Amino acid sequence: MQVILLEKVVNLGNLGEVVKVKDGYARNFLIPQRMARRATTTAVAEFEAKRVELEKAAAAKLAASQAQGEKLAGLTVQVSQKAGVDGRLFGSVTNADIAEALTKQGFPVEKAQVRMPLGPLKTVGDHAVSVALHTDVIVEITIAVLGEHA
Repeated sequence: MQVILLEKVVNLGNLGEVVKVKDGYARNFLIPQRMARRATTTAVAEFEAKRVELEKAAAAKLAASQAQGEKLAGLTVQVSQKAGVDGRLFGSVTNADIAEALTKQGFPVEKAQVRMPLGPLKTVGDHAVSVALHTDVIVEITIAVLGEHA
């Protein structure tokens, strides 16, 4: 299926590009998320008419993400979790826990934006985690996991 991208999509293309994707990917993800639109002749004409304002909105979104990224860069967030004597947690610290802690500190972040390449944190200590605020803005933060002894 041919679609017009309404915003930058990782590993697919930039705003305004007409790309060919599998039908299910377009129907179930790109179109419902308002990231793309079917590339019919009328849709292409409408897009070209709105291109300037869409590019302006995308630039504003990128600038806002970069501003938030500068504030967030190098931040250390403390998360408390019950732990045993050996420093292993009873449970784990997930991306949802980190997103909630960041939101409490005044940085509204969704859990999908928190990237944890090694999976949930299961030990006490400092861990590096990246937060993807935008496809072009990825910030490293430190999570300090504190153990509460039961």
